[in-house]
Amino acid sequence: MSSIEQNIQQITSQIEDIQQKCGRALGSVQLLAVSKTKPVEAILEAASAGQVAFGENYVQEGVDKVRYFADNHSELPLEWHFIGPIQSNKTRPVAESFSWVHTVDRDKIAKRLSDQRPEGMPPLQVLIQVNTSGESSKSGTSEEEVFQLAELISTLPNLTLRGLMSIPANVSDYESQCAAFEQLAELNQKLAAIYPQVDTLSMGMSGDMQAAIETGSTMVRIGTAIFGARDYSR
Repeated sequence: MSSIEQNIQQITSQIEDIQQKCGRALGSVQLLAVSKTKPVEAILEAASAGQVAFGENYVQEGVDKVRYFADNHSELPLEWHFIGPIQSNKTRPVAESFSWVHTVDRDKIAKRLSDQRPEGMPPLQVLIQVNTSGESSKSGTSEEEVFQLAELISTLPNLTLRGLMSIPANVSDYESQCAAFEQLAELNQKLAAIYPQVDTLSMGMSGDMQAAIETGSTMVRIGTAIFGARDYSR
C-alpha cells in the first residue's frame, strides 16, 4: 500500500469518526484532494485508492492535468474542482475543463463562466466564495453581497449554484475556528431556503477539519496530509 493510499484511508477514517461523534450521517462529508503542484503520478495513486474529487488552484496546471487524465485514463471517473482565484482573462479554460468552481466572487466572473461553458457540457457547479474574515489579502465577496450574486447566478443558463466556500483566518484555537464556520453555515442555510439546490458547504482544511465538519461542512479540502509537503520551486 502506498503512502498516499494510507493517508487517504487515515483521513477518511478521521472524517467518519468526526461525523459519528457529532451525530452526522456517514458519507455526508466529501473529501476533496487538493492536488496543486503535485505530479499526475501522485494523483493516479490517489485515484487508484478510490479518490474521485480533486482540487486545483492554478489554471494552466489544472487544465493540463484534466487533459492528461482525459487522454490517458478516461476510465477513471474523476471530478475536477477549481479552487483558486480566477482572473477574468482565465475564465474560458476553467469553464471548458472543470466540473466545479469554488471561487466565484463577482458578477463578471459568473457571467463569463456561463458564457464560455461549451455547448453540450452539463452546467458548471459553482460555489460563491465568501470572505468571512474581512482580510484584504483574501478573495471572496462580502456576506452582504452573497444574495445579490446568487440571484444573478440563478439566471445564468450554464451555471448551477450549489452553495458557499470560504478560507477563514488561520487560527489555531478550536472556538475561533468554530465561530468562523458557524457564520458561513448560517449564511448557507439562508441561501438554501431560497435556492433548494444549494447543498454544499466547502470549508475546512487539515488544521481545522474537525471544527468545519462539526459546524456543517459537506466538503473538506485536504492537500498536504494526502500528498505531503509541496515544492513551490518546481
